[in-house]
Amino acid sequence: MLGAAGGDGLPVRLSSRNYAGTRDGAVRDLGFDQPLAWVAVALLAWGLVMVYSASVALPDNPRFANYAQTHFLIRHTFSIAVGLIAALVAFQFPLRAWERMAPWLFALALLLLVLVLIPFIGKGVNGARRWISLGVMNFQPSELAKLAVLLYAADYMVRKMDVKERFFQAVAPMGVAVLVVGMLLLAEPDMGAFMVIVVIAMGILFLGGVNARMFFLIALLAVTAFAVMIMLSDWRRERIFAYLDPWSEEHALGKGYQLSHSLIAIGRGELFGVGLGGSVEKLHWLPEAHTDFLLAVIGEEFGLVGLLVLIALFLWLTRRIMHIGRQAIALDQVFAGLVAQGVGLWFGFQAFINIGVNLGALPTKGLTLPFMSYGGSAILLNMVALAIVLRVDYENRQLMRGART
Repeated sequence: MLGAAGGDGLPVRLSSRNYAGTRDGAVRDLGFDQPLAWVAVALLAWGLVMVYSASVALPDNPRFANYAQTHFLIRHTFSIAVGLIAALVAFQFPLRAWERMAPWLFALALLLLVLVLIPFIGKGVNGARRWISLGVMNFQPSELAKLAVLLYAADYMVRKMDVKERFFQAVAPMGVAVLVVGMLLLAEPDMGAFMVIVVIAMGILFLGGVNARMFFLIALLAVTAFAVMIMLSDWRRERIFAYLDPWSEEHALGKGYQLSHSLIAIGRGELFGVGLGGSVEKLHWLPEAHTDFLLAVIGEEFGLVGLLVLIALFLWLTRRIMHIGRQAIALDQVFAGLVAQGVGLWFGFQAFINIGVNLGALPTKGLTLPFMSYGGSAILLNMVALAIVLRVDYENRQLMRGART
């Protein structure tokens, strides 16, 4: 089984690492990756503290006048609790079950993306219709779409391994599926989620062994498509111009307002920060301080050191997940390996975009920081995706135990 990784039986991209030589200590004790789980717990706990810190003053705003100071803390805690239960349930399903469910989850995601656009079903906030109210929490179908496309793309590549070199048989059908999802997301509009889904799908195609020339052709088409969307949209163009010069008189109180105040917050933090709870920008200066711009509050309260620690945690998390995926592929579990690596791409890319936006390195885009920003459905799906990765690792360890007995 292990030897197949080097031959024609496993047409996927692998590193040169010899996973067959993994030490016994790596597969004993608990049957999942404990360091990975503890890093995720640390991010969730840090995020919970920061969501409370960033939202504690919101009731002073007339828009949130009826909210208690602990409103967002309680709701975020509830989301984490629901996410934990969902993650424990998700971990019980073997990867074979996820492979069978992949097309059905993709169909469910499409249905929800259609329903959210229907008045009286979808809930609009700030001009975007992205949520379905479930009473106890608002559910965002685009978050489910990320996981659904990931599973569907991994299942699709496993089924298309024999024709992966043929563009119209291997790539085009997946491209159509992503295009349909993209059209529904852009109708909300939610370009940020669409970008993440495109990166997930393209990454799985590449890791699944699609011809490099075809991959770069797809990448060129995707970049061109996003450029055209920006050029044809006045408000998206304004965001780009505001990103290039957020301090100008034209943009400082308009499209560049969030970015300029994010940079002020991070600048105030200097090396060690002003201390937990000491942020000034969260006091109604920085919009969405508890969601998309939570990192700016972290930078103000914990300084450069805090930001470097946070970036290091996400780098380690992404690398660890990718390692689990490569290990699964080396054990001839191609679907499981592609799913794990897709989750790594998802978390890594979304964290990269959020950090880049908060630091002013990328244009403003509404993407939350995984495991940390306020948002029920995002936390829920992040935890379910991580549980699937832990299940991949659990099955890897079971296979390696079996190989030695």
